[in-house]
Amino acid sequence: MRTAIPGFILVSFTLLISSGMLAQTSANHFSASRVVKMDYLLYLPSAYNIDKQAKFPLVLFLHGSGESGSDLNLVNKNGLPKLISEGKEFPFVVVSPQCPASESSWDSRILKLLLEDIIANYRIDTNRLYLTGLSIGGWGTWDMAFRYPGLFAAIAPVCGFFDYILSDEFRSTPVWIFHGAKDDVVPADRAISMFEAVRKQGGEVKITIYPEANHDSWTETYNNPELYRWFLQHSKNGVAAEKK
Repeated sequence: MRTAIPGFILVSFTLLISSGMLAQTSANHFSASRVVKMDYLLYLPSAYNIDKQAKFPLVLFLHGSGESGSDLNLVNKNGLPKLISEGKEFPFVVVSPQCPASESSWDSRILKLLLEDIIANYRIDTNRLYLTGLSIGGWGTWDMAFRYPGLFAAIAPVCGFFDYILSDEFRSTPVWIFHGAKDDVVPADRAISMFEAVRKQGGEVKITIYPEANHDSWTETYNNPELYRWFLQHSKNGVAAEKK
């Protein structure tokens, strides 16, 4: 079953303002809130409405920059949403948000609130949360896993990049990196650097470089059933989901 659902998320920001007058300095707090409207596509596997007690794994999919905006149909252009729109069935819930035109990139804080809302309203196995995205969504995949270490059972960034200095955020999160060797948008050495950094931390990481692929390394990646088997083999409680 596939449903397009508009979501409204209230995000609160707290700003620290310091002001000085002569030799005196006072610290003040200013709080402000803004409403962010985020539309998303929600896919529920056919078994969801059959077994009313079962909880299901979830994959959060982040699209690339070309699918941002207010036309939700754009999200069907690539990746999991495209496959689902063509009739492919998955054994897990798929949440595919659309980055609003007002945002320059994915905001992990908003995505976290969206994920919490889905978990509160659907039967989700929180030990089996997975994250993947392509291009700017690949960056969003790295960023969200970096900001919320341990939230996801496994992540798969595709033709993405990441610039933060790493500590040990990815040590507990299995990672499978995908990239095209001929990528002229995000050079493959960015992916290789991340692979080496996570491995150096002692994390579980592997990398697939497509020798002839340019920036579109996502078509081959998301058409590969091994990716989904790999996801389902990982769980935060150490119990693998059923392999399908």
